[in-house]
Amino acid sequence: MNNIICNDDLLQHISANLKRFAIRTHDKEGFKQAAVAITIVDIQYDPGIYDIPFYEAWTGHAAIILTRRASTLRKHADQWALPGGRIDTGESPEKTALRELEEEVGLKLGVERIIGRLDDYSTRSGFTITPVVVWGGTDTTLTANPEEVASIHRIPLAEFMRQDAPILQKIPDSDHPVLLMPIGNSSIAAPTAALIYQFREVAILGRDRRVDHYEQPYFAWQ
Repeated sequence: MNNIICNDDLLQHISANLKRFAIRTHDKEGFKQAAVAITIVDIQYDPGIYDIPFYEAWTGHAAIILTRRASTLRKHADQWALPGGRIDTGESPEKTALRELEEEVGLKLGVERIIGRLDDYSTRSGFTITPVVVWGGTDTTLTANPEEVASIHRIPLAEFMRQDAPILQKIPDSDHPVLLMPIGNSSIAAPTAALIYQFREVAILGRDRRVDHYEQPYFAWQ
C-alpha cells in the first residue's frame, strides 16, 4: 500500500475507521497520565532519513510527525517519539496532545483537527499514554524546540505498511514480544512503535487490533 496521499479522501477514510473503533482506556494505580499526537501531514524533504530523489517521488504523500528527543532530557533522551507529554491537572488528552504538538514542533492546531483516539498504552516507566490522532494536513511548517527535540522527521505512512512490519523480538524477562516498526534501515521501538502499529491497523487498514500487550525494549523500562 504505497499510494497514501495527504488529502480529504484520506482524512475521511481515517475518520470513518476511528469512529467505529471502540477504544480501551487504562486507569492503573500509580501511573502518570500522558498523551501523544499522531499527526498526519504531507511529506517534505528530510535529509536525516532519506535522500532527495525519494522525496521527489513521494511529493504529496502522507506522513506522520516523529521526533528525536533531545540528548539533554533526563528520561528517554535521543529516542524516537511522538510529540506529547504529561497531562496537566484539568486537561483532556486532546488538549495535552495539541499543547505538546505546539510546544515541541511549533505546529498550532485547533480542536477541530482532532480525528479521534486509539487505545491507552501503559509503559514500563510508569506512564499511561493516550494516543490522539490529529490532522495536520498540507503546507505545514515545523520548528523544533531545542529544549525537548533534537530533530523532527516526517515518516511516510507507506513506510509503516511494509511487509516486514512489525518486527517481534522475544526477551527473557517477558511473556510478550518487543514490538518494533522498521523505518529505512533502522527501527522504532515500543511504546512509540506499538502506537504507530495500531494506527496502521485501525486507522488505515480498518482492523480491530490491540497492542497494549506488546513489550518494550529494556532501554525503555527506565
